[in-house]
Amino acid sequence: MSAASVYARRIATLAASAALTVTGLLATAPAAQASPPTPVSAATARTYLAALTVQPAGSTTGYSRTLFPHWITQSGTCNTREVVLKRDGVNVTTDSSCAATSGSWYSEYDGATWSLASDVDIDHVVPLAEAWRSGANSWTTAQRQDFANDLTRPQLIAVTDNVNQAKGDKDPAQWLPPRTAYHCTYARMWVQVKYSYDLTVDSAEKSALQSILNGC
Repeated sequence: MSAASVYARRIATLAASAALTVTGLLATAPAAQASPPTPVSAATARTYLAALTVQPAGSTTGYSRTLFPHWITQSGTCNTREVVLKRDGVNVTTDSSCAATSGSWYSEYDGATWSLASDVDIDHVVPLAEAWRSGANSWTTAQRQDFANDLTRPQLIAVTDNVNQAKGDKDPAQWLPPRTAYHCTYARMWVQVKYSYDLTVDSAEKSALQSILNGC
């Protein structure tokens, strides 16, 4: 056998070995953490942000969470909250009424992991009251219902209940997730939702988002 043939066989053997190693790694790798729909890139988010109308936040006069009907039935006995719990959790099991009876939920906002669904809230990334102040006050109830139950855009995410309650209806100039590693993703989510629904931003909110996105 020529030297060239021996060399070719060695290369083929090494390639096959590498392929087996990679296959083994993939087979034993843990399943990826479930999450909301992937938001637009930072570059796209910057473009979207530049296109948003900047004006002072409106009043909360007339606002009520009941004007944003949720959680609505999505399919069978499952409502929006239950769908998000199933989507964002790992090894989630449900009973006949679709309530989560076991599973594991990793909160991207603070890095905590929970095994009880009662410890998890479904956060509206752009809060309902914030949407109201940004233009949703002029929407129909049907439009507000779509916004409050949006599974298509990165508007709903399962997070630690206390963290969600601390956020309240604050915008990114007033509150950001305690886990700084998630700030870029959070800003991309926020901007995509506001752009999709043609909501406004105030100047402090826009400045905070620009700062985050420029560092992504």
